[in-house]
Amino acid sequence: MPQTELTLTVPAEDAGKRLDAWLAAQETLSLTRSAVQQLTEQGNVLRNGRPAKKNDRLNPGDALCVTVPEPETLNVLPQEIPLDIVYEDADLLVVNKQKGMVVHPAPGHPDGTLVNALLYHCAGQLSGINGVIRPGIVHRIDRDTSGLLIVAKTDRAHLGLAEQIAAHSFTRAYEAVVCGRMKQTEGTVHAPIGRDPRDRQRMCVTDRNAKDAVTHYSTISALERHTHIRCVLETGRTHQIRVHMKYIGHPIYGDPVYGKPEKGIEGQCLHAKQIGFVHPVTGAYLEFESPLPEYFEAVLRKLS
Repeated sequence: MPQTELTLTVPAEDAGKRLDAWLAAQETLSLTRSAVQQLTEQGNVLRNGRPAKKNDRLNPGDALCVTVPEPETLNVLPQEIPLDIVYEDADLLVVNKQKGMVVHPAPGHPDGTLVNALLYHCAGQLSGINGVIRPGIVHRIDRDTSGLLIVAKTDRAHLGLAEQIAAHSFTRAYEAVVCGRMKQTEGTVHAPIGRDPRDRQRMCVTDRNAKDAVTHYSTISALERHTHIRCVLETGRTHQIRVHMKYIGHPIYGDPVYGKPEKGIEGQCLHAKQIGFVHPVTGAYLEFESPLPEYFEAVLRKLS
C-alpha cells in the first residue's frame, strides 16, 4: 500500500500556534502529538515545501504537507463476530455498533473488538491510514456508547471522510439521558476539551493543551428527574458529549467516569443515532438512522 500525503492550510486564526500541537488537533489526521513529532523528525512534514520542525510557529496560509508512511504488517487477527451492517459498498460501510463492544484493540482489550470483526468481514480490505491497530477507523465511539460508525475500506474514502470531519460537515446526532431536568430546552456548549491533569484516563473542560469543542443539545422529553436529549456534534473530541454534559451539571445517566454508575445499565446511556455525509467517491449524500436499542428504551421506561 503506498504512503499517503495530506496537505493542510493554516487559517488566520491559528497563526502563532506550534506546528506539532496544531497538526495533532486536526481530526483529518487522527494523529497524536507524539506521532506528529515522530513524523516531523523523520522529515515527513513539509512546511511550504521545506522540512518542518515540531516547534515551528505557524503563519497564516502555511501549507503543511504530511506524509504517513506505508503501514506496518497487521498483527491484529480477524475474528468471526456478528456485525449489524447498515450500509456497505466497495469504499466504505456503516456499522451499528452494539453497546459494550470496543472499537479497536487496546491494553486490556487485545481482541473481540470491532476491528477484529471488520478484518474478518472485509477480508483485510480496510484503509491503512490509521495504522495497524485502527485500520479503516475514521472516527470512534466509546465502548459503552451504541450506534452508528463509518468505516473506510480504501485510503481514498478515508481521506475524503476525514476532510469532511475536519470541515465539520458531517451530520452526527446522538440521543442521551442526562441526570436532572434541564432548565433550557436547547442550547450550545462551546468549551475546549483536553486531558484531565489529575487523571490521564479522563478528559475535562480546560484551556491547557485543549482542542475546541462544540455540542448543540435540545430536549426530546422531560422525565421525572432526568431529561431525554438530542446532541448534535460540531466537533468530535474524545468523550465530548460526556464531558460537556458534566460541565453544565447534567452528566449522562449511568456514566461511571463523569457521573455515577447506575443499577441495571452498564455504562452511559448514550446512542449515536444519526449520521450523514457525502460519499467520498460517488459524491452522493447519504444519511442513516439507528433505532434506540433495548437498553436505552428500558432506561426511558424506568425513569418515566
